[in-house]
Amino acid sequence: MAVVLWAIWYSRRKAIHEREFQSPLSTHSFVERFLADLGEEKPKEKGKKSVIRRTGNWLPPPDGMIKINVDAAISKNECKASVAAIARDASGCFLGASALISKGITDPEVMEAVACREGLSLALDLQITRLRLASDNSSVVKNIRDGSKRSLWSSDRGSQSPDDFL
Repeated sequence: MAVVLWAIWYSRRKAIHEREFQSPLSTHSFVERFLADLGEEKPKEKGKKSVIRRTGNWLPPPDGMIKINVDAAISKNECKASVAAIARDASGCFLGASALISKGITDPEVMEAVACREGLSLALDLQITRLRLASDNSSVVKNIRDGSKRSLWSSDRGSQSPDDFL
């Protein structure tokens, strides 16, 4: 599973940063070759039941709540960024996703805040009333909890305010 996710991530990064698009077939072929090279492909023995163990980091929300994970990525080569949000219930079932591409913003904290806003917009679209929003940027989470937007904006932004982007 980790190899598949890594290959998808790599293909996505190539598309965003280098504008090199790979077909799903080439990504699948890469995964198959990589696993074969590692010797991970072992023939299944007859009569034995395989057990699938998940070792992911995803933590489910409390019962009755929906979890929305958000993240942002910024291009190294161009003045572009993207944000994404994905909603899952307590059992891990996919409920919906949203993505946004932005030009001109290269501040990681601003884009993480935009990702949080995208997650809230996804909740509105899916009519979710009880949710847990998860971000990997502790600074943005702290600022949202404190109700402070000061660290996201410096004096060089002129008359722009966070509400212009969020």
